Amino acid sequence: MDRLNLTRSKQLWSEALDLVPGGVLGIRRPYNFVEGEYPYFLCEGKGGRVWDPDGNEYIDFLCAYGPIILGHREPEIDEAVAAQMKKGFCFNLCQPTQNELFKKLKQIIPCFEQGFTVKTGSDGTTSAVRLVRGFTGRDKIIRCGYHGWHDWCVEIHGGVPKHVLEDTLEFKYNDLDALDKLLVENKGQVAGIIITPVGHPLAKPVEAPKPGFLEGVRRLADQHKAVLVFDEVRTGFRVSLGGAQARYGVTPDLAIFGKAIANGYPIGIVCGRRDIMKPLAENQVFISSTFFPNGLEIVAALKTIEILERERVCDRIWERGTKFMADVKEIVGSSGVAAELSGIPPMPYITFKADPEKKYKERRKLFFTECIRRGLFMQPYHHSYIMHRHTDGDLNEAKGIIKDSLSEVAKKY
Repeated sequence: MDRLNLTRSKQLWSEALDLVPGGVLGIRRPYNFVEGEYPYFLCEGKGGRVWDPDGNEYIDFLCAYGPIILGHREPEIDEAVAAQMKKGFCFNLCQPTQNELFKKLKQIIPCFEQGFTVKTGSDGTTSAVRLVRGFTGRDKIIRCGYHGWHDWCVEIHGGVPKHVLEDTLEFKYNDLDALDKLLVENKGQVAGIIITPVGHPLAKPVEAPKPGFLEGVRRLADQHKAVLVFDEVRTGFRVSLGGAQARYGVTPDLAIFGKAIANGYPIGIVCGRRDIMKPLAENQVFISSTFFPNGLEIVAALKTIEILERERVCDRIWERGTKFMADVKEIVGSSGVAAELSGIPPMPYITFKADPEKKYKERRKLFFTECIRRGLFMQPYHHSYIMHRHTDGDLNEAKGIIKDSLSEVAKKY
């Protein structure tokens, strides 16, 4: 397949390199894709598709790294936001819509007794960590998953004081023995356990919880009087409307929701037990931001939830995602390529099996090159997402692109 025309995208990238460190921060840097093959910018989205500055069109399977659960440019949401904009949205005090949102969330999220708004997933996880430390009077945090860019959990340690990192301990997903060992070794010192209820390690297969795993984490947290926190930034409103905790039947003490809660508008929610929230009410723990209570995002979240309920979005994503994954699993299995499909129906992921010669890296590079040239936007090191506005035609086209791209890999390797 011929290389895409990326002339305008490259011109913009050249400008960006002079204006922004590295052109762009973090996960959107070109080395996280296939350099020279993916566009550097996107300028338009509609439904399940996006376009770059050169007019190339893509089926969007990355969904802005997860926030787009319905589709790009949802008219009902944008109209609700525009109506709020006419009234204003950044005030000295909170707006009544805050109460509307929290009443709704209390109906659908099992752990919700009280909550507060933040802007991003990193805001949410860091607020939760501060809260559990304030509540327990302990310092150590045990983690499993990606929890953002703040000092206590960032994966690249430049600029982070060593003593901050020493109080964060890590274990692997689905490994109860490792968690038990950490709790015993740090008995009486662990404030909380924060975990992504579905495992999604970087560039590795996505893991659903093994039978008894989440229940075991809950039991160990109770046994050691540690606060259990679910990082539902990715799973919230995708795994089910009440999050992974509702689908898998294990209720944490606190949870963080973000990304899909407002279909792209920047908002996150920290929610959970009333007694754990009490240090905030009594000013023993301080969390504040000028922009946390802004009205536009709250209105967007309310309208998103309305659509999710009305159109049974989570059920539909699981139904269509289940069929999609079954078909892709067959395609991968018959391709003759050492690849693997993992994940859950809302979050599928194709990875390549490691080999001693590390040829899997070249296979991966060629596969994602062929996919992007054919108009399927995925990320080599991050799982994909199924969104509500992906049509049956989009999903069928995506399957065809995956099949053709694997065929090119099989020819070369």
